[in-house]
Amino acid sequence: MFYSKKLKKIKKVSHCFFSRKNGFSKGIYESLNCGRGSKDNKISIQKNLKFVAKTMAVERSKLILMHQTHSNKVVEITKKNYKKKIKADAMITQMRNLAIGVVTADCVPIIFCDYKSQVAGCIHAGWKGAFTGVIENTFKRVKRLNLKNKIYASVGPCIGNKSYEVNVKFYKMFVSKSWKYKIYFKEKNKTKKLFNLRKFVTDKLLKLGIEVDHVNKDTFSEKSNFFSYRRSFKLKQKDYGRCISTVRLV
Repeated sequence: MFYSKKLKKIKKVSHCFFSRKNGFSKGIYESLNCGRGSKDNKISIQKNLKFVAKTMAVERSKLILMHQTHSNKVVEITKKNYKKKIKADAMITQMRNLAIGVVTADCVPIIFCDYKSQVAGCIHAGWKGAFTGVIENTFKRVKRLNLKNKIYASVGPCIGNKSYEVNVKFYKMFVSKSWKYKIYFKEKNKTKKLFNLRKFVTDKLLKLGIEVDHVNKDTFSEKSNFFSYRRSFKLKQKDYGRCISTVRLV
């Protein structure tokens, strides 16, 4: 389990970036796999989610997850919809004693709270969601609730810049949107570049005037702590687990 130093200091917010440890899953999913979309044993996944809910001091029915699709869609969780299936890649809420969570396996989990207007939120920021505006869309929704904001965000464990190898086509797609995006890439060889997803996401947050800290861990290289889609693909494994990151207003 990992925590943001800044969010830890805020008494009205509870949060956690969970590792892959302390769960019930076996094999390639060992052990705290919270990916309902994985091919893991469903009973094990439910046991894992119950453990997460207990750690966050909520009932399992009040641990809310999304059906994530690498979109830029944001949903506000309210009494009217928290029991429904949520299709989105970011959630915000003003409900107390309700934990909201994001699952990742290399993508960036962002957890945040708006201290002034009592809003908590989480974002699933893979390259695609970040590229198409999921971060900007999220904070537009927050500001619709209250214009007086003091937002703290924590960028959680994700694939590190030394591990995220991309091809030239990927690089050209980014640079064609803005030449300034060049700074997020380093050349590895003639056909491959290294992409700094953490910095790309962080700069978007800073541009929005948000205070940011990090749980600076590389999901690809830290095999004992995190699941990684890329590592599983390189090892020719048939599937992969997902870690969970959660936040709630106390």
